[in-house]
Amino acid sequence: MDDPGTLHRVPKWPHAWLALFLPSQLLVALAWWSWGWPIGLALLLLSHLPFVAAVLMPRARLYAPVLARLPLTGRRVWITIDDGPSDDTLPLLDLLDRHGERATFFLVGERAARRPELVAEILRRGHGIGNHSHTHPQAWFWALGPRRMAREISRAQQTLTGLTGTPPRWFRSVVGMTNPFVAGPLRKHGLARVAWSARGYDAVRADPARVAADVGRDLAPGAIVLLHEGAPHGRSVDTVAAVLERLRAEGYATVLPEDPGAVTAAQPSTVPAGRTR
Repeated sequence: MDDPGTLHRVPKWPHAWLALFLPSQLLVALAWWSWGWPIGLALLLLSHLPFVAAVLMPRARLYAPVLARLPLTGRRVWITIDDGPSDDTLPLLDLLDRHGERATFFLVGERAARRPELVAEILRRGHGIGNHSHTHPQAWFWALGPRRMAREISRAQQTLTGLTGTPPRWFRSVVGMTNPFVAGPLRKHGLARVAWSARGYDAVRADPARVAADVGRDLAPGAIVLLHEGAPHGRSVDTVAAVLERLRAEGYATVLPEDPGAVTAAQPSTVPAGRTR
């Protein structure tokens, strides 16, 4: 595959979507003028659908580039764990240590500020840290305006940089939703957006076996696995354990995209020692 750095795609043109939006609205206005409001209104609603869908679809690229999988052929996946740090962080780190695997923790800025010792421990044990907004406004992230969006991303970046000494390189939108105002702050801070290709809805499901089965169905070389910590149902650690067992059973190991030599060109699919397909 390409050098891992090429996966890190910072938005170059944050307002490129306007090149599609403005002409479409001009055409709608002309249609409204020519054929009247019934047709004009219908066309107006239809013209907005792609722009609304791009907000709701985590892998949509209209507003910013997004990484949804790693271009690998070997049995390696990237585990990402959202919403920390939390009371689950240390047990998760112990669990990952026992399995000999690594993950990227997408942290919420204000939670990290309250528990800096957990941020330090994530780094000490060799895991990655990403930006997952400052306050995690789950209900409204999709609708934030430019100032509030910039504040969410920038404050988290500043907090995490201050705690770790290194600016995070990866960003995950809250609930995966990305509106037109995300790209600007990403460009400013050199952040690349990450989605996922394997998930089991573990933030709301309290059934580790079902989550692991759903993740297992989506496993493929280079998959980005979405997991969470601190879920209200209290089963996050059990759920990650079940997913790790599923990975082991399927012969998968983990990789971080920035690991030197870890994400390498088109290696034959191999099973790590001691694992079976």
